[in-house]
Amino acid sequence: MRRFWSWRIWVVVFLALALSSSRFIACAEKYRVSEERQRQLQEEKGRVHCSRSRSRTSRNIVSEYLMPFVESEKYTLPKSCRLHPDNDIYREQEGNIDELRPMQWQCRYCKKLFRSQVYLDMHFDNRHSENLDTSSNKCLADTCGALHCDYFDSLSSSKPKMQATCKPAVVEKNRHACEVLANTCFPAEKSPVAKKLNDFFKRQFCDAHTCKKKLKIYPRGSGIDRNRSLIYALSFFTIVVLALFYLVVYLHKRYGLSFHPFISNETFIAVTNLI
Repeated sequence: MRRFWSWRIWVVVFLALALSSSRFIACAEKYRVSEERQRQLQEEKGRVHCSRSRSRTSRNIVSEYLMPFVESEKYTLPKSCRLHPDNDIYREQEGNIDELRPMQWQCRYCKKLFRSQVYLDMHFDNRHSENLDTSSNKCLADTCGALHCDYFDSLSSSKPKMQATCKPAVVEKNRHACEVLANTCFPAEKSPVAKKLNDFFKRQFCDAHTCKKKLKIYPRGSGIDRNRSLIYALSFFTIVVLALFYLVVYLHKRYGLSFHPFISNETFIAVTNLI
């Protein structure tokens, strides 16, 4: 009888130990999962949830289709405006990029070279994240819906443009965001210039947010006169060529220098006599 109860006692003790052990393991696993979750939350706090490429698109739109007109009116954007440079989390990093030639970019911080801007962006995220101001929400990409970023990107794409289905709810949301930008950046009651730019912004960006009729996006066009830049370049080239030509003529007449490796003296004299 004593052996029987002795065996029973050992079974009970074993089961009790097994149960307590499993509970201990479960509690330990629960604590580990909780600790891992806390670590992930801490990492999430330090991570920037803002698309760099979309921010770049928005920045390019503002630079080309808005700021030239704003600067011509000598107007300064208020800091409450989401398009103000100080409200761009990537502004500091983007100002430290050099495009040395096609397909080659350089990081000004460490002078490292990259063959793709994608890898340069990853480099900034991994090596120079301290240059980001993460203290507040300053994501320029959030303005993409209002500024037609998808349309802007399609202008430089070789892929055929597909006609997107117009969704009234999305269009209304983007139109509202666009009008908020207009009223925040250019308060109509502030001054006549602000009112003028408020109207311009709504015509340039907001009116096209509609499903009722297809309106042109950026109807006022680009504020960057590319033809003028081309004219300046051609004019400079022409001046340089003429200066070199007259220098050759002067050297020939003054010192009798021969340029026969390039042109015969008879031809050269005939040309100079026409001048």
